[in-house]
Amino acid sequence: MYIPTHNEETRVPVMQDLIRNQAFGTLVTLTSTGLFATHLPMVLELDGSAFGLLKGHVARANAQWRDFDASVDALAIFAGHHHYISASWYPAVSGMGAEKTGYEVPTWNYVTVHAYGPLRAVEDPEWMLAHLTGLTNIHEAASAQPWQVADAPADSIARQMRAIVGLELPIRRLEGKWKVSQNRGELDRNSVLAGLDALGTAESRAMMALVSAAASHSSRRKAD
Repeated sequence: MYIPTHNEETRVPVMQDLIRNQAFGTLVTLTSTGLFATHLPMVLELDGSAFGLLKGHVARANAQWRDFDASVDALAIFAGHHHYISASWYPAVSGMGAEKTGYEVPTWNYVTVHAYGPLRAVEDPEWMLAHLTGLTNIHEAASAQPWQVADAPADSIARQMRAIVGLELPIRRLEGKWKVSQNRGELDRNSVLAGLDALGTAESRAMMALVSAAASHSSRRKAD
């Protein structure tokens, strides 16, 4: 993906956190008929490698698991928080005193991670049961009464598992793009924060946190 230098995120733990927190990814592969994409939840496993291992599953009826070019790395895309940035949020006057009104344009702030690696289909029942158990436990953790795979009859789970196929993607390359107003000066950035704050939505507050964190990280790097 296109990543300007000031938007590049290279900290592996930061990118891994986004994958965990925005676990519903898009898996893209090259097939015999062209590019194919599936939207699915994935689990990041820290297996001792540099970036980790992605695990997921698809319906057996989904041809992607058996029709992909193994010589070309698959791509898993994880989209994080994003938000429209209004041109009206920037200060009307620049440091030189010249009016900026009419010269500013809107933009869109966002964060995303691309993970690349060789895809492998898995049909082992033990692997599948462990994967489904782990996936369920992660996403049920916030529930007052978490549902567990073991709560369902074993024959029902076995029947459901026969209808799906597991996928593994060892991550060989990881790209992060944090487009969160790093190209703006402090005055503009503070105005963006004020504009987001005035909206008072969950997504605007999430973007505020990202803009502030990026500015803080940039300041620390300059100090070092």
